[in-house]
Amino acid sequence: MSYMPVTDSMFLVAESREHPMHVGGLQLFTPPDGAGPDYVRSVVETMRAHTDVSSRFGRRPADPVGIVGNTWWTDVDSIDVDYHVRHTALPQPGRIRELFQMVSLWHETLLDRHRPMWELQVIEGLEDGRFAVYSKVHHSLVDGVSALKYMTLSLSEDPNDMEGRVVWQPGLGKRARPQEPAPAKPSGLFGVDPLGVAKQAAGLTSEVLGMVPASLKVVGNAFRDHDYMAPFQAPHTIFNVPIGGARRFVAQSYSLERINAIRRAAGATVNDVVLAMCGGALRSYLAELGELPDRSLTAMVPVNLRKEGDASDSNAVGTIIATLGTDIPDAADRLHMARDSVRAARRVMGELSPMQVLAVSAANIAGLAPGLLPGYSGRTRPPFNLVISNVPGPRAPMYWNGSRLDGIYPASIVLDGAAINITISTNYDNLEFGIVACRTSVPHVQRLIHHLEDALGELEKAFA
Repeated sequence: MSYMPVTDSMFLVAESREHPMHVGGLQLFTPPDGAGPDYVRSVVETMRAHTDVSSRFGRRPADPVGIVGNTWWTDVDSIDVDYHVRHTALPQPGRIRELFQMVSLWHETLLDRHRPMWELQVIEGLEDGRFAVYSKVHHSLVDGVSALKYMTLSLSEDPNDMEGRVVWQPGLGKRARPQEPAPAKPSGLFGVDPLGVAKQAAGLTSEVLGMVPASLKVVGNAFRDHDYMAPFQAPHTIFNVPIGGARRFVAQSYSLERINAIRRAAGATVNDVVLAMCGGALRSYLAELGELPDRSLTAMVPVNLRKEGDASDSNAVGTIIATLGTDIPDAADRLHMARDSVRAARRVMGELSPMQVLAVSAANIAGLAPGLLPGYSGRTRPPFNLVISNVPGPRAPMYWNGSRLDGIYPASIVLDGAAINITISTNYDNLEFGIVACRTSVPHVQRLIHHLEDALGELEKAFA
């Protein structure tokens, strides 16, 4: 058995039927020229031929039922590949609509803790001849950044590469890592380096003592910098309620060049433009339902805390809170407001150590904790209204066994008090939006796709 870090085990402890704690993704592929009617079956057979599994994808909680057992990993002797890799077909007429309906159903079901917690569906029957792959993996195993990294490593920039790699095969993660020297063998009692432990303890003490001035710095910025968004400044909306277990999933691609043109004209970042798009879309969506509040919605935005070259797969994510300008009718002003709030948050985070960033991030999301308690009513002021994240993806055209990757659409987690999640992934010259929402709390979520296009058009006109 191996110890599970608290940042990973919390996703197991917090999980329930209404709160599945896995991240997923939908990929669309165009088969190579000359692919016959049995091509998708051959894809499944190639994947199932990989019976060896890496240590990360070959482990499960030591005791799937007990709480204590969900803080330790145990390795399995072998995996049932047929269980983890499934072959299915869409009902006719095989439109994207039917695909999203199936993904919605798969994404709402819990992973089996008695097995390694990942599943993959290979889907044929799309009316345009393409096939799809939906995968999900528990957040205790990998976060969204690592999950997309593994998926990308299984692909190739060469359309003639027929190796057929899969995310669970041993050694896949080493393909993009420089060779690292073997760590020195520790000395001391039980193989523990006492000097190293002392250094770690001293460092931890220093970090803990630094929490007080760090907290004062954050509080001071909240009062001085009007652009800085602290938790609990969000209005109550239809998103900030207890959720059920059913999900809706929708997705869409938008040209990265369109977004880059706005970015250059506005002196902003791609993420700033994305937040402004989401703000405009949510403004129109809520107004359409008669639910638009007077105050601006805010979003919790995860931030990757890994340093350049860090190949760790453990969860390493901080959070900031950004305003979306949903109370502002002008698209340009909305973008400037989102940009300024992100810059203010980054200024604060830039002055803190990694551990202090994690502490501030925990404070940002702590307001969701009551949602894990029985009898939660959702009437307290929300710490933020929704989650919006951007996960880096491939920067070149990618292929799997000759099939061209056409789209990567993330599917993430929703919680009590945050009933909708918008996650974006880069895919060569597109930004791919994946939206997951509670089916009960967020009606007609597919309309957000059209509102996002309208919001992008408004920004283009504003910065033409």
